Amino acid sequence: MSVGTYTPATPVETPMDTSGLGGHPKGLTTLFFTEMWERFSYYGMRAILILYMSAAVADGGLGFDTPKAAGIYGLYVGSVYFMSLPGGWMADHILGGRLAVLIGGIIIACGHFSMAFPSLTTFYGGLILIVLGTGLLKPNISAMVGGLYSEKDERRDSGFSLFYMGINLGAFIAPFVCGFLAQDQRFKAWLSQNGMRPESSWHWGFAVAGIGMTLGLVQYLVHRQRLAHVGLKPPRQTKQEIQVPAPPLTGDEKHRLIVIGILFVFSTLFWMAFEQAGSSLNLFAKSLTRNTIFGWAYPSSWLQSAGPIMVIIFAPIFSWLWLKLQGRHPSSPAKFAYGLLFASAGFLVITYASTLTNAGQVSPMWLIIVYLLLTFGELCLSPVGLSITTKLAPPRLVGLMMGVWFMSISLGNYTAGWVAGFFKAEDQQALVGLFGKVALITLVGGLILVSLTSYIRKLMGRVH
Repeated sequence: MSVGTYTPATPVETPMDTSGLGGHPKGLTTLFFTEMWERFSYYGMRAILILYMSAAVADGGLGFDTPKAAGIYGLYVGSVYFMSLPGGWMADHILGGRLAVLIGGIIIACGHFSMAFPSLTTFYGGLILIVLGTGLLKPNISAMVGGLYSEKDERRDSGFSLFYMGINLGAFIAPFVCGFLAQDQRFKAWLSQNGMRPESSWHWGFAVAGIGMTLGLVQYLVHRQRLAHVGLKPPRQTKQEIQVPAPPLTGDEKHRLIVIGILFVFSTLFWMAFEQAGSSLNLFAKSLTRNTIFGWAYPSSWLQSAGPIMVIIFAPIFSWLWLKLQGRHPSSPAKFAYGLLFASAGFLVITYASTLTNAGQVSPMWLIIVYLLLTFGELCLSPVGLSITTKLAPPRLVGLMMGVWFMSISLGNYTAGWVAGFFKAEDQQALVGLFGKVALITLVGGLILVSLTSYIRKLMGRVH
């Protein structure tokens, strides 16, 4: 089927439908909770993935060295988003968004349950299944959120910010549950007392991630009627229709696609820095941070919940701020630049904290500050990126362009794994160099984007 012959159906709901979450269309509520449980499964596994790979075999891990573990981590998180491109194409041309989300969720759950069994075959097989499933689910559920609103509905950015809260609610809860099962000595002791191998605790964490995805699928199916007007399966075409050439892009559409390409570059830089949270910063938490509070020890993976809870706290504030500044708020390119500058500030903080590690483990407050600054950057860039892509993309290319957006995250995540491979807990100079370079790259990127903002706004035309 040619790209130009399918135009997604116009939403049936009026722009003023306020029967859903926070006064938004009711379909947003269903997508909110579906994404919440999918992100529970993803971030629960992500919180323990590099720790599992780098843990000694005697402790139930795979015994990989840091460069190998970080490389696999980067390849995995990069592939998860890379597969969004074919996943978006599949929805646009064959499955439709609703069916793509359902099939993707089923495959994801199978992947997590595969990792519940301790072997290299089930480990790598599980990663592959999660990659394939997320490629179907991730771009299309976001495109369906965009389909709930008309192009002129000013609730769109606010709706994506609320949707982003669902992502982070799942991401906040998951490390506590999966991290406790995987790392906590009390749970390991319980396994031993009940005749089970304490080293198998990692696989309990992986299994619970699968249960989370299953709950998301149940919720999605129960409330599927709320989404009857979005994510529709493309109609069948005759041979004559298929042979009709796709209509060429208009000049305005070409300009909008150039904007998506420019923002792609800076999005990649941001996610390269942001994804250090699950890799190098996760290793920093395990090896160089005091993971105790009032003498009570907690799993290092629990610090992975710091960023998500901050998003939950600040996302409504950012959502309110964009609505309050209606007509006066920063343009989308400016918000992208702010995101990069906040990321740079965060890595300046961890660079300084690295200079203190020779004196022993540092306070967890250093990581908390880093995650706070990364959260501000995330809220400036990520939900805005999702929203602006759905507005800039020609209607017949929405799914494909959402795949392109997630490809920027893919490239950033893959690069993040390569960067994290230089992490050396025992070498203070290497730590300062690693985090300092990330801070410098994001600072330069942010300043360049500031200088390009006026030009980008001209290309965007009436879209803001």
